[in-house]
Amino acid sequence: MATTATTTGVPAVRRSSENLLLLAAALAGPVFLASAGIQMLTREGFDITRHPISQLSTGSLGWIQIVTFVLAGVGGLALAGGIRRTLTAGVGRRALPVLAGIFGAGMIAAGVFTMDPENGFPAGTPDGPVAQMSWHSVTHSAAAAVSFTALAIAAIVLAVRCARRRAVPAAVANGAAALVLLLPMSPEHMSIQIAVNGLVAFTWTTILALSLRRSA
Repeated sequence: MATTATTTGVPAVRRSSENLLLLAAALAGPVFLASAGIQMLTREGFDITRHPISQLSTGSLGWIQIVTFVLAGVGGLALAGGIRRTLTAGVGRRALPVLAGIFGAGMIAAGVFTMDPENGFPAGTPDGPVAQMSWHSVTHSAAAAVSFTALAIAAIVLAVRCARRRAVPAAVANGAAALVLLLPMSPEHMSIQIAVNGLVAFTWTTILALSLRRSA
């Protein structure tokens, strides 16, 4: 009796852990977008046409965005775990968890290492860019770049996987997401482009997590 209960219970426990991982991954995107959106509307002096979302990590209330980045990164790591447990065959079964893990780790690093105050934000900061970026600002930019590049490659891998399975709409959608994330940054509209990249990235992770959760 004990052996039967243990044997039959293992798949149930595994499914439960998969669901929890994918639920955490699915929630990370909405939490990030809601937190950043509310801060953009309420933080004094913030202007999305001049200030990237990452600058919300500066100032006395910067801890809110720092926590937001870290939670998003944890969601990315949860997505990596969920992918590893649910995609056990086919194209991307090895690459996708690694790429999602890099995305998650990059988001955590982007939260821990903050940008420099500049261009009049937070309120009271001199207008204009900093004369020289600090080491933690450089680290932040590098972590964010690696993170979003990894996610773009993951979208390409998933597009190939969908194409192999003749899921053409899904393949096109994944390819379009990758294209947006890989577009070169425009110096004139960089903050807007970063915001769009964030919207695309976290919409992609949420949809993928929900899709995997349904299939699981």
